[in-house]
Parts: sequence; structure tokens; C-alpha cells
Amino acid sequence: MAKKKGKGTNRRKSSGGKYRQLVTLLAVIVLIALAFFLLEQSRHTLPGKQERQGSVERQKMPARPAAKPGKHDIYTAAKARPVPQARTRPHLTGPGTVAIIIDDMGRSTREADSLLAINLPITFAIIPGYAKARAVAEIAHGRGGEVMVHIPMEPQGYPEKKMEKNGLLLGESNEQIASKVKGYLQEIPYAVGANNHMGSRFTESEEKMQPVLQILQEKGLFFVDSMTSPKSAGFRLARKMGLKSGTRQVFLDNVQNVQAINAQLQQVADAARRRGSAIAICHPHRTTIQALSGMMPQLKKQGITFVYASQIVS
Repeated sequence: MAKKKGKGTNRRKSSGGKYRQLVTLLAVIVLIALAFFLLEQSRHTLPGKQERQGSVERQKMPARPAAKPGKHDIYTAAKARPVPQARTRPHLTGPGTVAIIIDDMGRSTREADSLLAINLPITFAIIPGYAKARAVAEIAHGRGGEVMVHIPMEPQGYPEKKMEKNGLLLGESNEQIASKVKGYLQEIPYAVGANNHMGSRFTESEEKMQPVLQILQEKGLFFVDSMTSPKSAGFRLARKMGLKSGTRQVFLDNVQNVQAINAQLQQVADAARRRGSAIAICHPHRTTIQALSGMMPQLKKQGITFVYASQIVS
């Protein structure tokens, strides 16, 4: 009997050990499964967390442009780095017609010779009363140039601001004004047109410009408004009367410097290319003659056609 009891006890002990091994194995399996589950969960949740963190960071960072500003984005480019005007507004190329009027002629024949030596069309606007006025008109006409009368007119600030003694005044009657204009035309032979000298006050008066333009029309002359005042009535009235007329687009030599005058010549060339034609006015200064001598042939090579003022007015 004792031997049988021992055998049963051994079997129970063996069964208990196997049970514990089975429980341990199941626990290990559960732990492994749990580990895999947690790992899988972390893979799904981690990108979301990173995305939320990235979103917060992007909110804190300043906005930046989607692309680098192009060369035509003038405002952005200008803020990033100042850009010279020549780059943002390049000079135009192509054909264009330009008339150059030289004001204040009549003091010297040397100036006329120097300008005619450029061998391109230039119109001389001669002030009546100047010592060499008639001689300059004859020289210009004899060498194929064009002559205009540069009519002196009352400026703003007169009499403190001086003008020629034979100039037109607002205080004069229309008959006096007409008589003076006729005298100018007799003094300057071969004149085909006229423009105003000074006249920032006089040209604003349509009433006083009427007799001036009436005489020019009777004599078959055209009128170029020098636009010494933005309120000038000259061009508007001339068009109304049916008189051939035009306006100045650019003053070339307000700054007496060859480089500055060259830049203005380029501006009038650009204006001619945009508009089809343009009128420039300058004076017989040494620097102006030097600039014209150098730039006019260059602009001609670039497609600019130089003509007399009479060929532009309409």
C-alpha cells in the first residue's frame, strides 16, 4: 500500500509542474502579444504627435514667400536690394522720330557753325533783337537748316525776373501784341515757325495768346509750345484754331553737364519710341553742343530719325 501512495503523489507533483509551465508559457505569450500591441499602437500615435508638434512650430515661425521674387516683382526686389532705375526701366529700342530745337540763338554765328557741323537736322529758334539774329538765320537757311522765331513773353515774377525789352507783356493791348509779332517775323528771315521764350505767365492767358497765334496762322507758320507752364493755353488754343502745332516733351540741358544731357537725350529717344515722335529743346551752351555732337550720331545708329520741327508738328 505504501508504494501505491508514493506513485500517486509523484503523478500529482508531475501534473502540477506541467500546469505551472503551461501558465508560465501562456503568460509569456500574453506578454509578447501585449508588447506587439503596444508597439503597433505607438507607431500609429507617434506620427500624429509629431504632426501636432510640427503644426505648433509652423505657427510660431514667420511666414516666408513661396518662391524667390522674380525680376519683375519690383516692390519685393526693391525692398530686398535697391535696384538702379536703368534696370527697372530699361531704355527702349527701335525706331522713333526726334526734333531738336536750339533756343536762344542769335548771339553768335560760331554756335550756329558748331551745331550745323553735326550734320543732322537741327532747328534754330532765334530771339529777335539779338545782334546776330539775322546772320544766324541766313547761315542756317543757306546750309539747309530750319529757322524759327523764339518769341520773348512775360514770365512769372516779372518785372523782378528780367526778360528781353522787346518781349510781349500781359499789360499790352492785343493790337500792340500783334504789331510786335509782325515785327519779329520781319526781323528773322526764313522763319517757318515760332515758339515761346520764357512766357510762363503770358502763355497762360488764352486772350493774349490769341493775337500771337492769329498772326502766325496768317503767315503760314506753325507754333511749338515750349511748355514753360503746365497751365499754358498755347497748344490747346493753336489746335482749336487749326494751326499746325506741337509741344516740347523734354528739356535737355537744365543741368549743364555732358553726362546729364546725354541722359536727357536718351529720355527723348525713349519718348519718341513710345509716342512715335518727340520734341526736345535745349540751348547753345558749350556742354550742350558737345553732348549733341556725341549722342545724336549714336542715337541715329540705334534707329532714331532726326527731323526738323516742321516735320513733327501737325
